[in-house]
Amino acid sequence: MRVIVTRPSASAGRTAEKLRRLGHEPILLPVTEPVHHSQAIAAALTTPHSSLAITSAEAVRALIGLDLTAHYDTPVFAVGAATAEAARQAGFHHVEAGTGTGEALARLIIDRQVGNLLYLAGDPRSPAFEAGLARAGIKVSTVVAYAMREVAWGAETVAALSPLPEALLLYSKEAARHVFRRLTPWLNEKRDHAFHVLCLSPQVAEAVPQKDMIELHVADQPDEDQLLLLLSSCGGTKIR
Repeated sequence: MRVIVTRPSASAGRTAEKLRRLGHEPILLPVTEPVHHSQAIAAALTTPHSSLAITSAEAVRALIGLDLTAHYDTPVFAVGAATAEAARQAGFHHVEAGTGTGEALARLIIDRQVGNLLYLAGDPRSPAFEAGLARAGIKVSTVVAYAMREVAWGAETVAALSPLPEALLLYSKEAARHVFRRLTPWLNEKRDHAFHVLCLSPQVAEAVPQKDMIELHVADQPDEDQLLLLLSSCGGTKIR
């Protein structure tokens, strides 16, 4: 099966390897790439804080090049297992992972009674994590560690859409909005073409438009391995 991967290039390569091992053909069509704000992070790390929160492995990549020696023993709360592993690889000694959503990470931090938290955030981002902390009265300082900028598709990239691949992987609502704005001409031409759209979470699925040829599926857990499992039969939670 030909599968569109819209992740930024730093993440897309690993996803492509997994797809090939599963017998699929990855079509790499990134719609955004990160811009790291290293100076802002460095300044934020000098302010008083007792713990760090990270909701994306991209925030960890934004730390590359900074001297983190003084921060390796700072507790880190990561949104999920992949982000937690990235933090450990970066040198942090005390990393705890949530179950994959901002809401769950907020609950974890609330349960641990964490205070004086520094959040290494992305732009754009879901408000759920910060909103959950605010409702619990937990103060958090936020620094934008990276911003996602839209990238254009060249002629070679566009050519990969003919014929239209059978499946699309989506990891964020923002990526869904970008990619469907670009894919609409192909979808309008292929009304009889079954197009499987596989989403990491129900929140991501909210950004997928209603079209007859789209078969929408959601991973049982917000984890890439669970997402890729859907490709074997395009089963899982089919919501329309």
